[in-house]
Amino acid sequence: QVQLVESGGGLVQAGGSLRLSCAASGRTTSNYNMGWFRRAPGKEREFVAAISWSGSRIYYADSVKGRFIISRDDAKNTVYLQMNSLKPEDTAVYYCARGASAWQMSLRAADFGSWGQGTQVTVSS
Repeated sequence: QVQLVESGGGLVQAGGSLRLSCAASGRTTSNYNMGWFRRAPGKEREFVAAISWSGSRIYYADSVKGRFIISRDDAKNTVYLQMNSLKPEDTAVYYCARGASAWQMSLRAADFGSWGQGTQVTVSS
């Protein structure tokens, strides 16, 4: 079973940047789709970004497109989310997740089988 641990969250002013990391241990992530999701207070969990096992396919939610960048370093078993031009509406707990099945691309939370505990991102206005 894979364990995912997010880090890099914190408090930042609007317009600032943060880089989230998701370190995996226990099992590889190299053959799996990896994603970032977030849950804002009082809202449903929502998709943020995903990257395929090869890194050749990348998807973003419209709300973060052009501001966030997802990447992966399989040698380090780590996935990153670079967040630029942050807005107060980006405030949420951010979760990374690994696809439930190898070599299958999906953006649906139900298709991700392993989740981290989350890291809080707070953007002040």
